This record gives sequence, structure tokens and C-alpha cells, in this order.
Amino acid sequence: MFPHTDKSLHDVHESIDPSLKNKKWKRAAAFFGPAYLISVGYMDPGNWATDLAGGSRFGYTLIWVLLMSNLMALLLQSLSARLGIVQGRDLAQCNRAVYPATLNFLLYILAEIAIAACDLAEVLGMAVGLNLLLGIPLLWGVSITLLDTILLLYLQRLGMRKMEAFIITLVAIIGGCFLVELFLAKPDLHEVVKGFVPSIPNSTALYIAIGIIGATVMPHNLYLHSALVQTRKIKRDEASLRKAIKFNTIDSAIALNAAFFVNAAILMLAAAVFFHNGNFEVASLKDAHRLLSPLLGNAWASHFFAIALIAAGQSSTITGTLAGQIVMEGYLNLRMNPWMRRLITRLLAVVPAVLVIMLLGENMVDEMLVFSQVLLSMQLAFAIIPLIHFVSDKKSMGVFVAKPIVRVLAWLIAIIIVYLNLQLVFQTANTWMAQTDSIVAKVSIVGTEAGLVLLLITTTVYPVVRRRKEKEESIHEAQFTQSLQDITVTPFAKIALALDYSDKDRTVIQYALQFARENTEFVLIHIVESASAKMIGEDAEDYETRKDKERLDAYAHLFLDQNRKATPYLGYRSRSKEIKRIVEETNADLLILGSHGHGGIKDLFFGETINRVRHLVKVPIFVAT
Repeated sequence: MFPHTDKSLHDVHESIDPSLKNKKWKRAAAFFGPAYLISVGYMDPGNWATDLAGGSRFGYTLIWVLLMSNLMALLLQSLSARLGIVQGRDLAQCNRAVYPATLNFLLYILAEIAIAACDLAEVLGMAVGLNLLLGIPLLWGVSITLLDTILLLYLQRLGMRKMEAFIITLVAIIGGCFLVELFLAKPDLHEVVKGFVPSIPNSTALYIAIGIIGATVMPHNLYLHSALVQTRKIKRDEASLRKAIKFNTIDSAIALNAAFFVNAAILMLAAAVFFHNGNFEVASLKDAHRLLSPLLGNAWASHFFAIALIAAGQSSTITGTLAGQIVMEGYLNLRMNPWMRRLITRLLAVVPAVLVIMLLGENMVDEMLVFSQVLLSMQLAFAIIPLIHFVSDKKSMGVFVAKPIVRVLAWLIAIIIVYLNLQLVFQTANTWMAQTDSIVAKVSIVGTEAGLVLLLITTTVYPVVRRRKEKEESIHEAQFTQSLQDITVTPFAKIALALDYSDKDRTVIQYALQFARENTEFVLIHIVESASAKMIGEDAEDYETRKDKERLDAYAHLFLDQNRKATPYLGYRSRSKEIKRIVEETNADLLILGSHGHGGIKDLFFGETINRVRHLVKVPIFVAT
């Protein structure tokens, strides 16, 4: 599965090339970065409420819950990174390859809901931070978050390293703010140490502990991490993959421990300031901000809290939007113009927030934060369970399959998290049912609960029943061979065919052979559109690039079987520019493209190729419809 090679490790992905570093520690450091983008999801505003509630109500008693949650997250994120490194596919792509179409689509919908819910918490958190620090009304603060779309596009143009540096800076700001807060609060270190001893004082503490655990592991982070590790080019030999796994595990440990520090700092701050001053009911962000300065006797205490909240919201929105793009492309194999994808993700969070604030008032912000966490809880199991299945599959993971002890721990964590999150969902549903007299509403709530349980069972059982179901868009040689024999052809010396592995390819090939003569040469063109290919071009070695090359070679063999000369060419980055380049370099005298039959508004979503190409190339173009 992993061919032997004597070459030293060359880990290059996008613009990052560790092999150019002249020191071993710099080569290792080139792997560090993806986990910091993941870590912000573990310190986003959605986690702050549970940390504040735990600290203000029970002091330092529940710090051990944060530590346990962090260890759970570390194991799951390391498995996510392992999946992306070994298979060269993210979690969403693996789901699309294994699960049937209907189930895959349902999982996609749940993933989108989770991302929208997470983004909602982050938008609200940043808006609250702006309100607390600058006095900007919440409605305006929510609207300002739309500018994140422009910021993310700018950061991506600068490259992954610059984006990672930006996120790390925000994480450092968050950590620095809370370090100052702890210095001002002077927590009792003896009590802090005692807090690492597991204990649950009462049922209320149990409920808050469930909330802490449920709010810790974010489903979108599992999708995101399995994709981000592919931003480093990794040789496919066993030794290189092992090193990549090792360095990414270290990266995860450092980054998630930073997230643990932030969450622990919030809890310790609440314990030192609120619990010890008799303020046992502080759980909202506004209450915490309002009380910090008077109780600590320093006006900057509240300011640092608001600054950290803004940084947490800003960093989390960037990673959440990236996750949205990964989920859409992975589950649906649907590629959308980046700015449109990010705008849609942001609007899914901004529109509900604006409507609630306008219709129900700013006092509903805390309820919306709680609601977003419930939605996240609903989706979490549908990310964890497939992940464990995939990394436990010997056929696809080879020697890198998760060890038995790791699988046991992962399933134990999954059971705990699934149980706690389902309990949170059911408790919330029961509360809603108690608040309504509508039979339709109650039936809808019960039906949704039953549907989620059935879908959860199906998601868990399906990979066991059918361990590996590769859903490849295969080329049927007999079908194409028959097509080549039956088609009447007309001559051209060299014909270029732009292929996209859709059902339009058959039509493109038919017209190409109609225009050809016996000694006509064919230039087979396919543009790779994976994230890696767009960034590093022909150096990309991700799963999609390898599969695209295999498929194009398969097309070429079909022509060769009919004594036709066909040469495959892969292009990267811009579709229109790459098609122009290959046509000119091969001296093709005819270009044939397939039409997908969309225009107008759909071109905004899917991009437009034909009109751009016809303005660039100097040879005749035939559009096969």
C-alpha cells in the first residue's frame, strides 16, 4: 500500500515546503499550525457560558471536567488528523465514499446545521464583545461580522502560513487577556489543584459538567482538521506518513492545551471573582463583564474580558467558515466560488441573529447561545462515529489503522459524548414540549427525536454491514469501446478535449471522434480543483489529484485500445487559463468542451468556463451539449 522509497521526507503542501529548511527543528515546525486553527473552536464564545456557570456556582470543583474534555478532544482530533494524512481525504469525503447517497445527504444537512449553529454562537459572541467594549448595538455588531468574509478571502490570498499566523495571534491575545485577568484575580492555587480531583457535588453540578463536555468537542473541527493536515505535502511512504502523524499529534497537543488553559482560566476567574464573593448565578457574558471591574477594583478587568471575547469570536468565525467550504465540497463534491460559499455560511448565522434581536430583543442573546449549543450537540455523534469507523478500517488505513486500545478509548469517548449530548437534546426537547399546548408542535418534536435516533443507529451500523463501499465514478470500458466503434468521424489533426468526469464526457468524446481522421491525435485535459491543487499546482499529491490522474489515464487507455493516440494532461488552479495553456503548448487545432446547461445566477455559484476560454484560445471551440 505504501511503496518503499529511499528519499528523505519532503513535506510540502500549498506554499509550505519543510524540506527547504536547513534545520531539523524548522522542518518539524513546518507541520505546526493546523491544530491552532482547530483550537479556537474549543475556546469559542459558545464555551464561555458553561465555564462561567461552573466557576461561579461551584468554584474550582469542576476543573477536572475541563481536563477530561480536553483529553477526549485530543484523542478525537488526533484521529481526525490521522485520517486526513493517511487517506488524503477529509472526513466529509470519506463519508461520501462510504455511505449511500440518501444517508450521505442527511449527514451533510446535519453538518451544515452544526456549522451554522457554531457560526451563530461566534457571531453573537463577537457582537456582544463589541457591545461591551465599544458600546456598539448588538444589531450593528452582528452586521459587522459580515466583513469577516472579506477578511478570510484576503488571508487565503496570502497563503495558509499567514492565516495560521493570524489565528495564532488571536489565540495569543485571548490567552494574554486571561493571564492578566488571573493575575488580578489571584486564584487560590491550593483550591485549583484540588479541583483536578474528580467530584460531582450535586445534580446541578452534573448538569453543568454535561454542558462543559457537550460544548467542548465541536463537530466541525473534526471535518476541518482532517482537511487542514493536507496543507502539508507528504510523501506516501510509510516513514513519511508516520512522521507527519507524529508532528501533527504534537501540534494538536500544544494547541489544545492552549485551549484548555483558556477554558480553565475562564472557570478559575469565575471561581475567584464570583464564587468567592457570593455571586453564584453568573452565567451570561454581560453579567461577567459588568461584575469583573467592581469586584477586582480595576477598570481594565472588564476591558480585557471584552477584548478576549472579540478575539475568540473573530478567530472562530474564520475557521467555521472554512469548515463550511470543506463540508460542502466533501459531501456533495460541489464546488462554489469561495466568496459565495463564505457569504452563504455567514448569512445562515447573521440572518437568524438579526431577526431574533429585532423581534424579541437583545435579552434573547443568551438563549440563542444555548440553542446553538443544542444544535451542535445534535450533530456531534454523526461526526465522531464515522471518524472512528474510518480510522479503524484496516483496508483503507493499512498499517496506520488505529490500535485496539485507541479504538476502545475512542468508542468509550463516543458513547460518553453521545449519551451526554442526547440527554441534553432530550431535556431541551422536553422543556419545549412543556411550554407548548400545540399537538402539532409536540408531534414534531417527538418525530425529530425519533428520526435522530434512527439516523444515529443507521450511521453506526452501516459501515459494519458494508465495511468499505468505494463510490467511484468509474469508467466502463465496454461502453466506451462500443461508442468508439460506432461513431462516424471527420478529420482534424490534433483535437483537445476538456473532460470533467461527468456524463458530458461521453458526448465530448463522440464529437471529437466525429471530427477526427485515422491519424488524429487527441489531447485529454482535466483541471484538478482540489484545495491542494489550487494552491501548489502540479506538486499536489492529495487524494483527489491522484484519482483524477488515474481516471484521465484510464480515458487515454480507451483511446489506445482503439489504436488512437491520446495524451493526458492535468491542469491546476484556474480552469480557463490552464485549458488555454495546454491547448497552446500541444498545438491543438480544435478544442471541445462540454456544456452543463446553466447560466446567469448559477454561474455565480459554479463559475463560468466556456465564455472565458473562448476569449483566450485562438483555435476553434466546439461546445458539446
